[in-house]
Amino acid sequence: MSIQPSSRKPRVAVVFGGRSSEHAISVVTAGAVLSAIDRDKYDVLPIGITTDGRWALTADDPSRMAIAERTLPSVAQLAESGEGSVVLPVDPANREVVYSEPGSVPKALGDVDVVFPMLHGPYGEDGTLQGLLELSGVPYVGSGVLASAVGMDKEYMKRVFTSFGLPVGPYVVIRPREWENDPAAARRKVVEFAADHGWPVFVKPARAGSSMGISKVDDLAGLDEAIEEARRHDPKVLVESLLRGREIECGVLEFEDGPRASVPAEIPPVTSHDFYDFEAKYIDSAEGLVPAPLTAEQTAEVQRLAVAAFEAASCEGLVRADFFLLDSGEFVINEINTMPGFTPISMYPRMWRESGVAYQELVDLLIQAALRRPTGLR
Repeated sequence: MSIQPSSRKPRVAVVFGGRSSEHAISVVTAGAVLSAIDRDKYDVLPIGITTDGRWALTADDPSRMAIAERTLPSVAQLAESGEGSVVLPVDPANREVVYSEPGSVPKALGDVDVVFPMLHGPYGEDGTLQGLLELSGVPYVGSGVLASAVGMDKEYMKRVFTSFGLPVGPYVVIRPREWENDPAAARRKVVEFAADHGWPVFVKPARAGSSMGISKVDDLAGLDEAIEEARRHDPKVLVESLLRGREIECGVLEFEDGPRASVPAEIPPVTSHDFYDFEAKYIDSAEGLVPAPLTAEQTAEVQRLAVAAFEAASCEGLVRADFFLLDSGEFVINEINTMPGFTPISMYPRMWRESGVAYQELVDLLIQAALRRPTGLR
């Protein structure tokens, strides 16, 4: 039940941008959500976080938040001021947001009733923002601190899934001190891994998304460069074996009676790219098949596994679960995204549209679920 007084509409703060390498994708996603929020039902306050961490009051103009001619948008382009900042209260008894600029009297922007955090990657999707909102006592869309952190760190995500009996692929981790103190030993670890599981391997940041910093490595000669590329995004690096099979995705949405899975989708092979990388996802617009051409039994199994992954990581609100359907017929879970891409053409909304939930309704369901859910231990 909403905590709002009946005299006004709930105010939704859409927070986007952020300090991670997925800044631009967050802006694009927020633009789509701002377009879809029912303004007759909610007041909206757009807040952008710049790449250096400043919280900025931004224009409520979704048309300026899209990828245009292969150019990515940024919060800096949308900010109403180059110096002004927005401050959330760290006080559960006070939800009033304040805007201030140097040399000016701070201006109250009114109470915020729920935050829709459209942030991808570290410093937003990883539990950091969720912790701030818990301290502030402000409800928010999506998973809490623990699930967000688990969903961002691919090593611990896999450890959690393994502990719950969910199938994951082979991997090895290169921790920061290993590479910095003894890179030769780190290389040997990968060579031994490849001896067991074969080349090529995929080298990726342990805590990043949108296929940022991922390299396909065919042999030892390309390993150092791939590790350094991954470390540009995260000092901890994950190395995974190549899994031969089909890429299948499934959405999970939390309803009042619990989480449910969408129809699954398939990401077909991208012939112009080595794998489903950033450009294939967002620039060249690789097309997914919705629903995926699976048997009824395969569909039921991937839906079961998606909900099991949601529950294993203690997720809330929404998750996109990504799988490989191996040539052997077994599903292996690759990862979950606790705040997946959310434009109308992104896979998560497309899967739910095919499942009977239109984009605007999906946005509304998530906001209403956040308003029902208390902050704190639950």
